[in-house]
Amino acid sequence: MSSVLLVGLNHLGSMIAIQFQKLGVEVMAVDKDEERINSILPYVTDAQIGDSTNEAFLRTLGVNNFDVCIVTIGEDFQSSLETTSLLKELGARFVVSRAESFVQEKFLLRNGADEVIYPEKQIAEWAAITYSSERILDYIKLDDDHAIFEVSIPKSWSGKTIGQLDIRKQFGINIVAIKKNGRMRTNIDPDTEIDPETTLLVLGDYKDIQRCFHV
Repeated sequence: MSSVLLVGLNHLGSMIAIQFQKLGVEVMAVDKDEERINSILPYVTDAQIGDSTNEAFLRTLGVNNFDVCIVTIGEDFQSSLETTSLLKELGARFVVSRAESFVQEKFLLRNGADEVIYPEKQIAEWAAITYSSERILDYIKLDDDHAIFEVSIPKSWSGKTIGQLDIRKQFGINIVAIKKNGRMRTNIDPDTEIDPETTLLVLGDYKDIQRCFHV
């Protein structure tokens, strides 16, 4: 990805712009509020003050030239919906829009959004899974069925090799990396030994993780 059109500079939008800047991605930011535009200028390639529900204004931005258009408007769903729809009508390649409820998510997907980010839902899922078990330290959702989990190991696993554990055969879980003292190791094989200070990054279904680690 090399260029992003970011519409809406609320807290979420501003944080996204800052993260893109760290990754060296070119960002064009748009908001109706001049103060918001001025505050984000150090982190974006360009910024425009304007109403994203105005078709004429959006046309001047050349939305079809951006790899992705992200709509983070959260305080005014009508504006978010209109902006999303207009971006798609004007030829946007890929539109990602923010939702604050299940209903908003459905409407956005039906009216031009290729993908929806739903921060409250995503944080709720993360918190519920991470804090429901002492063994699960973190997780990244990949789809409705799979995620990468960082898990602490049972005491009985200490000193054993990945091959001896063979959790892939027993539970359908893949060990993708080992983490120790904050360092990640991905060059692992069946002879790799696990020690008590190790955490594992495993790929699998949450139910399989539960069965394997008794969480």
